[in-house]
Amino acid sequence: MKTVDSINFSNKRAVIRVDFNVPLNDAFEVTDSTRIRAAIPTLKKILKDGGSLVLMSHLGRPKEGPANKYSLKHIVAELSKQLGTNVSFADDCISEKAFAQSSALKSGEVLLLENLRFYKEEEKGDETFAEKLSKHGDIYVNDAFGTAHRAHASTAVIAKYFKADAKCFGFVMAGEVASIDKVLNQTQKPFTAIVGGAKVSDKILIIEQLMSKANNILIGGGMAFTFVKAMGGQIGKSLCEDDRLEVAKELISKAKTKGVNLCIPVDAIIADNFANDANKKEVDIDKIPDGWMGLDVGPKTIKMFGEIIKNSKTILWNGPMGVFEMSSFENGTKQAAFDIVEATKQGAFTLIGGGDSVAAINKYNLADKVSYVSTGGGALLEYIEQGTLPGVEAIKA
Repeated sequence: MKTVDSINFSNKRAVIRVDFNVPLNDAFEVTDSTRIRAAIPTLKKILKDGGSLVLMSHLGRPKEGPANKYSLKHIVAELSKQLGTNVSFADDCISEKAFAQSSALKSGEVLLLENLRFYKEEEKGDETFAEKLSKHGDIYVNDAFGTAHRAHASTAVIAKYFKADAKCFGFVMAGEVASIDKVLNQTQKPFTAIVGGAKVSDKILIIEQLMSKANNILIGGGMAFTFVKAMGGQIGKSLCEDDRLEVAKELISKAKTKGVNLCIPVDAIIADNFANDANKKEVDIDKIPDGWMGLDVGPKTIKMFGEIIKNSKTILWNGPMGVFEMSSFENGTKQAAFDIVEATKQGAFTLIGGGDSVAAINKYNLADKVSYVSTGGGALLEYIEQGTLPGVEAIKA
């Protein structure tokens, strides 16, 4: 895999696709700098070589062109602080002025371009727009895993305007690709995938892909109730996709045929209302009374899942076990997180991916106690489903 380590950037301009799509408060201050911090090692390596940086990113989803609330100018102060050097800003990404600014960069200098998505051409993967962006640098670096599943101008199309020895992955991208490869292609068995979240429909493809890789697939979250109902269980007013019952039955049947342990929860913590202070009780998951809903897995399921997790050598976690944002229904997710940490201590490779799983790991301050926390939920899932991504293939081409 070709990374920034394999190139000397001395007196070169690197045009880098970063993922600085960070949350801002009402005063336009960065409230979570995780994505900025993730890119810093790549940027510092290039600066240390004596190169200069032209950074490009999107922020939010602007619908009608430029809008102040989506301007990347708001992150300049935080980026300068994290990088430890002054970052200049171009108020457009392909204007004559922007090209003049990037052309004038000296070794060690940094320029941040305005939001790429102020141009509709970015998301359309427009070749002319991509070619213009390529003029900002001598070498192209993709370090934006969170957008690598999109065939956008700055993530996939731009790479064709650089020779093979003038394009590479940054450390974030390289780490993500290596971690997914370790889970999918260099798997140590037993391999357990923990798949949670609200909807089966969101996870059908990933479950099907994992059937040929995993020994165990543990199902949690709201999606579990579609499986329970498909097996004839009573689920009260729990979340359920009635139009996916046949799909759930097919997945159960496919798992049996392939010898995969598709593990459905056996008990649940149920509530009479979707609220933290609702009345709650513990029941068998297929015997939920009318008017009640399942909001977390129960203690028997936690024990069953825990034993499987702690005996695994490779673990992929995508999606919570319950409504972990509410303290009354966080136990299943919390215990899964701690069981994964325990497995990591025993030598398992553990990959956490998907927004809610990452949020859970961060909530319990366990990010440094697992093997790898992915920065891109959608990209991670698509990588597993498709086996590659447009932004990855563009560098390899």
